[in-house]
Order: sequence, then C-alpha cells, then structure tokens
Amino acid sequence: MNQTSIRQPLPIHRAGTATQRSPEGIANAPFWVEMLVENNKDGGLTAMRCTLEPGIMTRWHTHPHGQILYVLSGVGLAQRNDEPTEELRAGDCITFAPGERHRHGAAPDSTFAYISIQAAQNRAAVTWLED
Repeated sequence: MNQTSIRQPLPIHRAGTATQRSPEGIANAPFWVEMLVENNKDGGLTAMRCTLEPGIMTRWHTHPHGQILYVLSGVGLAQRNDEPTEELRAGDCITFAPGERHRHGAAPDSTFAYISIQAAQNRAAVTWLED
C-alpha cells in the first residue's frame, strides 16, 4: 500500500510575532506579553514570555492547575499568600500550586523577563483577584 503523505509545516513560533501590551488592570502598569502557546481547552497549556519594567507587579491571582515561572533575565519578586516576598534571578524556576494566591513582578531597580506556563480549566488559565 503506497500512500502519499502531505507534510505539514512544523508549528514554529517566530520571536516577536505575537508581542502585545498586557490587558489593563492586571498589574500596576502595562507590560509586554508574547504568547508562545495559547490553548484554552480544558487542560490545554498556555505559555507566554513576559517582560516587565522596574517596579511593575501583577495583581494577586490564581491558576486552576498551578503555574511555572522560569526567569530569563533581570531581578524579580514573587509572593505567595501573605508570606514574605522572595527574590528571583535569571535561571530560577518557581512553581505555584493549583489555586495558590500569588503575585510576581519586577524589582524596583530592574527589568524582569520570564516564561510562564499554566493550563486552562473552563477556558481560563488565570483568575485575577482584588488586591
């Protein structure tokens, strides 16, 4: 049996092709977001690269299946619930548990860039909370 298969191109995300400003109200100022993988199906992974200017901090939020942050550059801050703020540096990786209230952002004197990975539930990968 000889079948001709049609090769589909590899799904390659080209750097800078999906960079946009963050939605209003999710941080104390807008920051740059580049969607790397977007999948709103239940259990589907979403991945993005975020770049924050000094002092920009997200609002408190949760993720239904947790979140992984991998720091690319700069100095960042992360805080879980009401625990002390932790400093993050390039190469650090932090994991937040499903439903864990947390926030993260750039240190006051440094930009901060990271890749974030989280899975969706009920078509959403994040729930933004009131500060």
